[in-house]
Amino acid sequence: MTVAGETLMFAEAAEAAAAAERQLAGLSDPLERLGRRLRELDPPFVITCARGSSDHAATFAKYLIETRVHTPVASYAPSTSSVYATAWRKLKGALFLAISQSGRSPDLILSARSARDAGAFVVAVVNDPASPLAEVAELTIPMLAGPERSVAATKSYIASLIALAQLAAAWTEEEELANALNDAPQILRSAWALDWSPAVEPLSKSAGLYVLGRGMSLGIAQEAALKLKETCGLHAEAYSAAEVRHGPMAIVGAGFPVLMLVPNDEARDAFDPLARDFVERGARVIVAGLKEPGALTLPVLPGLHPVLAPIASIQSFYRLAAELSLARGLHPDRPPHLSKVTETR
Repeated sequence: MTVAGETLMFAEAAEAAAAAERQLAGLSDPLERLGRRLRELDPPFVITCARGSSDHAATFAKYLIETRVHTPVASYAPSTSSVYATAWRKLKGALFLAISQSGRSPDLILSARSARDAGAFVVAVVNDPASPLAEVAELTIPMLAGPERSVAATKSYIASLIALAQLAAAWTEEEELANALNDAPQILRSAWALDWSPAVEPLSKSAGLYVLGRGMSLGIAQEAALKLKETCGLHAEAYSAAEVRHGPMAIVGAGFPVLMLVPNDEARDAFDPLARDFVERGARVIVAGLKEPGALTLPVLPGLHPVLAPIASIQSFYRLAAELSLARGLHPDRPPHLSKVTETR
């Protein structure tokens, strides 16, 4: 019988702290130079381009850059370039941020080339610095996650978040964030050690659930929902704690599971009344980040910087996902119909 600790997903997620150490040692100088260039360029807006887990990192980047750099961020649809062959104009001065583990998806490569041709400053955050996407970019930030054999990306996702946070700190010269990032390896180790296994039983027989975040934790909720789909066979849908009130909460009733990943900033205020409402409906509420009577509370590390708190939460979640996959009779390293590198156009 396989146990979670014997899976590639478990082993590679556990390596996230080591990847963060490599990033702190290896990315400081290039990111400092990038920060100076971005301050000189002062882009009027940022465009992110990504697929899958990397697109969830792009959601994280949106809130990170908008709240800390005070610059608007939009999501680029890769099919605009790959399918519709759009010739862009007026991208001069914009930052085009392409995020990819493999750097080999044709639509991302075409999108980056199209944006660069239109005058954008193209930066790639990629785990393979020798990839075609890195060759198109003017500057590449390597994730330094190391080879990842598990189909479900884990350490590379966390590495992308750390790299993006380092980028924001270098851009803004924000000392508080930079200091918090110095503690990232130990934070990740401590988060990995937290026990989220009490959530296995209520989710082991479920058909689906909502995963809720907001602000800095929305991209983490999206990533958790994806992992629950691909490794656990759960129909998991991610929503903002605000957006869920605009229709989706209508189906939340007795026994419906809701996983809440609460941010450690101003957005957390939306979660107390929402958790209370769901508990009163008889939903199976699982919360990481606050305590609500009638809900299952998962442990989190207290007092973390608002940028680091969601990263710690997804690290704790990955351990849960590996355990839950096996509890549901599946295997996290063998999700059906998926391959490690997905090439879309």
